[in-house]
Amino acid sequence: MQNDKLDISQILRRIPLFQELSPEQIGTIAAQSREKRLHKGEMLFQKGDQPRGFYAIVYGQVKLAFPSAAGNEKVVEILGPQQSFGEAVMFMDRPYPVFAESLADTLLLHIARSAVFEMLETDNSFARRMLAGLSVRLHNLVRDVESYSLRSSAQRVIGFLLQRTGSDEDETGDIQIELPTSKQVIASRLNLTPETLSRIFHDLAAAKLITVHGKHVTVHDVRRLREYEP
Repeated sequence: MQNDKLDISQILRRIPLFQELSPEQIGTIAAQSREKRLHKGEMLFQKGDQPRGFYAIVYGQVKLAFPSAAGNEKVVEILGPQQSFGEAVMFMDRPYPVFAESLADTLLLHIARSAVFEMLETDNSFARRMLAGLSVRLHNLVRDVESYSLRSSAQRVIGFLLQRTGSDEDETGDIQIELPTSKQVIASRLNLTPETLSRIFHDLAAAKLITVHGKHVTVHDVRRLREYEP
């Protein structure tokens, strides 16, 4: 973990929600923000804990997931640097419906609820950006539900890989991508079992569309991968 003293104001300026705020407004929020450092595998909060603000990721990775009585979990989101989470629950004033766990050594900023509410009362543009951020989260949730309902297991995996190629073009050369976390977590995020994910990776590799070495995946032909029908 890094031990350097943080410039919280500078970090806040890089977060999309705060990019258009004045230095004075940033200073107000920074004064009511604190850093939180997590080691890999450490819990940030449990389902049922009461929120007192929301979080923004400086570096590292956090998963949000539902626990189950059977000991399994359903991963809802995998979040990385400059992403925020917990805003909606903060407004609802209800306990967290999920737990949050770090997938790597992670540095977070906790932005106090009082700072957010003060900014909402004094800055209309901040309110609009907050609403826009929550709307994007809702849109992504609806898209996920649609994907799970209408797309096959293989299509979900292909879509996940195509998102990470960083290109909408039908490139024919090799593209190297790194899986953001373990295959078990990715499988849960895609509403698959780890065995199903492994089988789909094997089938795509057998079709010479990808090569997998641990977390490193080589996509050999984006167009053929996009058009693949199992």
